[in-house]
Amino acid sequence: MDIYTRYKSLRQRTEDICRPLAIEDYVVQPIVDVSPPKWHLGHTTWFFETFILTPHVQGYQPFNPDYNYVFNSYYETIGNRVIRTDRGNLSRPTVDDIYRYRQHVDEAILKILSAPLEPEVSNLIVLGIHHEEQHQELLYTDIKYILGHNPLFPAYDVTYQPPTLKSTSTNDFIRIKEGLYEIGFKGDGFCFDNELGRHKAYLNEFEISNRLVSNAEYLEFINDGGYSDFRHWHAEGWDWVRNEKITAPLYWHFIDNSWYHYTFRGLEPIDLEASVRHVSYFEAYAYAAWKGLRLPTEFEWEVAAPSFTWGENWEWTESAYLPYPGFKKAPGAIGEYNGKFMVNQKVLRGASVVTSPGHSRLTYRNFFQTNLRWQFTGIRLAK
Repeated sequence: MDIYTRYKSLRQRTEDICRPLAIEDYVVQPIVDVSPPKWHLGHTTWFFETFILTPHVQGYQPFNPDYNYVFNSYYETIGNRVIRTDRGNLSRPTVDDIYRYRQHVDEAILKILSAPLEPEVSNLIVLGIHHEEQHQELLYTDIKYILGHNPLFPAYDVTYQPPTLKSTSTNDFIRIKEGLYEIGFKGDGFCFDNELGRHKAYLNEFEISNRLVSNAEYLEFINDGGYSDFRHWHAEGWDWVRNEKITAPLYWHFIDNSWYHYTFRGLEPIDLEASVRHVSYFEAYAYAAWKGLRLPTEFEWEVAAPSFTWGENWEWTESAYLPYPGFKKAPGAIGEYNGKFMVNQKVLRGASVVTSPGHSRLTYRNFFQTNLRWQFTGIRLAK
């Protein structure tokens, strides 16, 4: 697919994700980690305007100069911005304003895509495409949190069907021999800077499950008092469980002696055969400890992943999010994209059913804090 067509398809898909929403849904921000859908629409547009149109297109007029303050996410280089917790307080600009903003920027981007591009501009547009794909997944996860915390449990779309993946019914462990393996991105295609610095890693022999932990298996942990036994938890995780009164994965509800969970179609009975999702690293670690097993490292995961099916849930690993050897941040605001977050976070590998098609790869390094679980996160065991 040429870059012109890919850009148009990308921008349309973002708006298609928002199509089932009511206007009132666009502005809700229940917690700091969840941004209103309206903000995602504006921020992804701001990215193209700020990093491509304003510096590289002579005579380009920003749609609204105030939007730089409203839609800047975390780029200190770019200037001041609305505090993250205040994104849900922005009744203005309106949803209609933001869709007009998207149209204004799209017209300008498509115009420059109709002519030969300088390599720097082309690379920035490709980065912007992958950036918006990340926000497409965030739109899904944020919308689910917004509607899943509405006391009426309204459906996002009663016809929603997630992508189907080839599942493995039997639980087997794949043995990987000890040895020296190469880790990190290799090739000519796109990758994020945190995947670069291909290097060798020595791995002891290990075994890794060929499938994710199921809801039925996780329910055994719950029924065995897993959330009330400190022995399975890190100290910080145990504090989190007690302080937040956590008793089950996010979106699980015990109603009339049965377990239900919120889905994009509304509240539904738990599918015991499906993989458990919306668990924190704390919960993933505790479950593994309860089983007498462990989580894989990100290096083990990368080496073993060609041997199993992945992409249903992002998979917690036992690896801290750190730079690879030789990692260098790019100059300017683009250098703030990944490097400054390499502290106090765990790496997740793979993809999820709401990851944009073709967005992930074996070397992709996702990362979140240990207590977060609004993403589609699951558990794969190792030993």
